[in-house]
Amino acid sequence: MRAAVLQQAGTPLVIEQLSIAKPGPHEVLIRTHACGLCHSDLHFIEGTYPHPMPCVGGHEAAGVVEEVGSEVRMVKKGDHVVTCLSAFCGHCEFCVTGRMALCLGAETRRSASQPPRLTRTSDGATVNQMLNLSAFAEMMLIHEHACVAINRDMPLDRAAVIGCAVTTGAGTIFNACKLTPGETVAVVGCGGVGLATINAAKIAGAGRIIAADPIAEKRALAIQLGATDVIDTNDANAAQQIVEMTKGGVDHAIEAVGRPASAALAVASLRRGGTATILGMMPLAERVSLSAIDLLSGKKLQGAIMGANRFPVDLPRLVDFYLRGLLDLDAIIAERIPLDDINAGFDKMKAGHSARSVIVFDQ
Repeated sequence: MRAAVLQQAGTPLVIEQLSIAKPGPHEVLIRTHACGLCHSDLHFIEGTYPHPMPCVGGHEAAGVVEEVGSEVRMVKKGDHVVTCLSAFCGHCEFCVTGRMALCLGAETRRSASQPPRLTRTSDGATVNQMLNLSAFAEMMLIHEHACVAINRDMPLDRAAVIGCAVTTGAGTIFNACKLTPGETVAVVGCGGVGLATINAAKIAGAGRIIAADPIAEKRALAIQLGATDVIDTNDANAAQQIVEMTKGGVDHAIEAVGRPASAALAVASLRRGGTATILGMMPLAERVSLSAIDLLSGKKLQGAIMGANRFPVDLPRLVDFYLRGLLDLDAIIAERIPLDDINAGFDKMKAGHSARSVIVFDQ
């Protein structure tokens, strides 16, 4: 199969021919139909987050099951599926207490006694799998607990973005924030995750949804997806504007960029008793904090990895939201590109002027 391989951090991806192993007992072989370009992938490409090299990235994907292992029960051949990086073991404390997104998924990885999932066809050298998915490839070999079957009426290019951006943004609203209708929300950053957060806040009945982003095109998209107000984060008094327009601050402020300044804006936008939720992947040494007066005001700070999802339940519901016309995935997707244009897609991401680029493998 063809795959986009990262040979070394800071270098362009290279399209190579790779071989993929046969499914083990609990593994699923999937023909990839679409994969979104996520800012998390860019962190690994640029070396902000370490990973063994060479490797194949990509984690926001949808496809069709080609073959299943002998013990697979979750999906079957021919199923349309969405993958999710928060693979769960089903047995640990996090799983059995309903916090599946926190599971480290140790039991979903290949054992040392099994052959590697990916190898270079030319010389048989191992190519590392990223996040147990590696979706920048024509096929994926993953654990059955890293995918879920969906309604076959769902277009697979739209389904792909549910696997990360939408489940993170929407899950934050539904699961981590448990938004009550009428509460106010500020979303800092209007990329794929931020736009999904805004859309979900509208679905959940938020009273006011304030979108903050420095780019006018993204602010316009936010209005299209449900924002009631927009703020330019380049304004020095952006936090003050949010506090004034909400008469004291918002109930929920969600950071969807991964920058310390964005997190500080989220915290500064809170009302007494409000909660700031940090979604963006910041450099590992960075810190986000509440002041003593924030604590005395009952403000809270939390993370929500992958939207605190329970993806075998959440993803089919999000698909249903799209098919019913509630979830607008079409506006989130800026372009559809072939695998060969993947580096150009990441260049556009770095420029910051569009939402999601999605690789479509069968175009």
